[in-house]
Amino acid sequence: MICEVVVYNIASALRAQEGGADRIELCDNPAEGGTTPSFGMIEQVRQNINLDVYVMLRPRGGDFCYNNYEYHIMKRDLAQCQRLSVDGLVFGILTEEGRIDKKRCKELIAKARPLKVTCHRAFDMTRDPFEALEDCIEIGFDRILTSGQQPKALEGADLITALRRQASGRIIIMAGSGVNEKTVTQIVKQSAVEEIHFSATSFADSVMQFRNPNIVAMGEEAGTEFKYRTVDPNRVRLIRSLAESVKL
Repeated sequence: MICEVVVYNIASALRAQEGGADRIELCDNPAEGGTTPSFGMIEQVRQNINLDVYVMLRPRGGDFCYNNYEYHIMKRDLAQCQRLSVDGLVFGILTEEGRIDKKRCKELIAKARPLKVTCHRAFDMTRDPFEALEDCIEIGFDRILTSGQQPKALEGADLITALRRQASGRIIIMAGSGVNEKTVTQIVKQSAVEEIHFSATSFADSVMQFRNPNIVAMGEEAGTEFKYRTVDPNRVRLIRSLAESVKL
């Protein structure tokens, strides 16, 4: 079982490694579903992590249909990631009609090689997942991250199973979204996936001793300015153990 942990900061990357993850997906902006992290972040993670580091190429939140400016940003970010010696890239571009943008994705894949490439959950926004699967295979993606076109992978397990069967070893199908201690056993048992993607999130308290009572979360939820998102290594270990205990 390959366990990929999504992380949003250096502390999370270190904790994912401590917990025994096989690979990390490095992103920024969890509230938007992940965007491209800063180059300083990528560099620090690469220099301090022995795991495979895959970086999200996503210039903004929202949909996955990008204009020419945004596409150029993705190409420039890809080149920078190569210079920083990452192991893989994670991206997906769709057409206005909800299909894989084969032309642009194929161009990015060609530029990315020899790095590995994952089609992220833009796949879950396509109009026909079986058509999108064949498109991803045709243009050279190494794997697809999917929740089975449902909010959570457990709800989409039937489609994940069907996709894995249709793929028949031509591309890796990785289950993600809502993969945790309560769901991983059923997801793996039902779909027989060999790769899972999860966050194992925990929140740590700030080390700040002085806390200005007049400022509340910079206008957002109270208290969040003194917490930061990280990864619980014990959860990583437990989720892996549960996944590997499934008899297929």
